Amino acid sequence: MDVNTKKIKKNAFRVTKERGLTASRVRVPGGHLDAGYLSMIQDIAQRYGNGSVHMTVRQGFEIPGIRYEDMDKVNELLQPIIEGIGINQPERGKGYSASGTRNISACVGNKVCPYACYDTSGFAFKIEKAVFPDDLHVKVALTGCPNDCAKVRMHDFGIMGMTQPEYRRERCVSCGACVKACKKKSVGALSAVNYKVQRNHETCIGCGECVIQCPTRAWVRSEKKYYRLTLLGRSGRKNPRLGEDFIKWADEESILKIITNTYDYVREYIDKDAPGGKEHIGYIVDRTGFEEFKRWALKDVKLPDMAEVNERIYWSGVKY
Repeated sequence: MDVNTKKIKKNAFRVTKERGLTASRVRVPGGHLDAGYLSMIQDIAQRYGNGSVHMTVRQGFEIPGIRYEDMDKVNELLQPIIEGIGINQPERGKGYSASGTRNISACVGNKVCPYACYDTSGFAFKIEKAVFPDDLHVKVALTGCPNDCAKVRMHDFGIMGMTQPEYRRERCVSCGACVKACKKKSVGALSAVNYKVQRNHETCIGCGECVIQCPTRAWVRSEKKYYRLTLLGRSGRKNPRLGEDFIKWADEESILKIITNTYDYVREYIDKDAPGGKEHIGYIVDRTGFEEFKRWALKDVKLPDMAEVNERIYWSGVKY
């Protein structure tokens, strides 16, 4: 069988080490899906794969052992999953249309976790709608709080939930639970003054630990959602590094705009001769300079008044 490997990869199938066999990639933005789709994935794996399913580190599924000649049949069976999850698809019945932008991963979020400051899966799906399908190699991850269970600092865009805790003095009984928790579990942004609590906004990381520990609800989460946006972490064999803070106290709309602006920036400056047509955003920024990236990223972005933008970012990591 004559196989066009570029076409296979663009259709979200993997070229495997076993001759004549491929693996289908199933996107699950935000890592949350209806349990009913699991039986559909099982059916594909047992009918056309080798009976196994790999749960990827990016919270998707890979179904290995599929013969090249069965890819069209697999795409037909994937269609209800694609439509049910709501994945953008230019041509119905043709499976996933691209595999450049990686599945957008997220921690479990505030639907389950008491520490999370927002609905991570909901925000992940908004980003998915804005950027997929696209051939550019971009990784995005979301985590509900500064615990960073999703390891967002290893991604091109890391989105970390924050809350601006609101203090209701009349409910405070001066028990000191919030001050103690902030000191031991967070950054020590709270202090007791005249039997009431003061918060240092410059130090506070918006984790919400004070809200969780307060027995009288003197501390509550802000109704408005805020985020810390980190940039250009990466793994890989060459020069791995952690992402650095770009903006604190950003809002959802601004982050979406920054991400889509960055796609425009990459298309303008990407090295067309890069292996596989892919170049990590970090290397492009290193080449053009951070100021040029920042100019593109913040184009037409209207940040909240309380947002803090780092003027310069310096990444460190392994150098080869």
